[in-house]
Amino acid sequence: MFSATVRSALPKSRGLRLLSQTVVRAMSSSAGPSPPYTTLAISRPAESITHVELHRPEKRNAMNKAFWRQMVDCFNEIAGDPDCRVVLVSGAGKVFTAGIDLMDMASDVLQPRGDDSARVSWNLRKTIAKYQETFSVIERCPKPVLVAVHGACVGGGVDLITACDIRLCSQDAWFQVKEVDIGLAADVGTLQRLPKVIGSRSLVNELALTARKMQADEAKSSGLVSRVFVDKDAMMAGALEMATEIAARSPVAVQGTKVNLLYSRDHSVAEGLDYMATWNMSMLQTQDVMKSAQASMEKKSAKEITFSKL
Repeated sequence: MFSATVRSALPKSRGLRLLSQTVVRAMSSSAGPSPPYTTLAISRPAESITHVELHRPEKRNAMNKAFWRQMVDCFNEIAGDPDCRVVLVSGAGKVFTAGIDLMDMASDVLQPRGDDSARVSWNLRKTIAKYQETFSVIERCPKPVLVAVHGACVGGGVDLITACDIRLCSQDAWFQVKEVDIGLAADVGTLQRLPKVIGSRSLVNELALTARKMQADEAKSSGLVSRVFVDKDAMMAGALEMATEIAARSPVAVQGTKVNLLYSRDHSVAEGLDYMATWNMSMLQTQDVMKSAQASMEKKSAKEITFSKL
């Protein structure tokens, strides 16, 4: 689509450079957040792709109270949007995110309401569950979510990216499970998802208990990210190209794949196979199977097939 058009019109090296520059200009929201949001900029950089940009660059995209609410509203809307097939998340400014905005969030965490210990605890539990929903809603979104990280990805940023389906980063990216440095255990997803993302319990323990920084190359070798790009421009171009490839496929197949991958992660092989059989006994009845098979026999690419909205 967009990337293919640019590459075909230009010599390869110059075309890729121009693609990177054009993508970043188009996807970086200098106009600011998208109303009604005050912390997010939403755009449609290519057909069927929604770009969600964390947009508090003056605060290093720190996560304030509004952010935690707005991410839930945003992804609930995206989940039901038939025009969106893939989501791309990134951060505006010099870093992906500095994590929780401690100054803004202090009252919720340090001054919970309640007449006694039981009621204080009950209200604090509700608050934590509300914050957990901010990233669980990303995981539950049936559309694949790619995240592109540059610069710092600290604390809540790790919670966010581990809820995404595909993680990419630039060479200058670094990751830090910061919570022990501020006197608490990470409580909105990192300790639950990171062990399943990386697979090495020892490395997860080390990162969570020491709060040390993980650089891009280690993130790649450990499996936290699948690709590392030379800089943010190249990363955003690569992320959009990958999103375009996914968006060209059948939404029935793509969304069914995401749902079943997540189910299988949390269940036995036998349970996953049984769920898959139940899922596909209805989903195999889609016209997308015949369209894809016909295109394959005619040696057409997925981008040449028109799939109905889902």
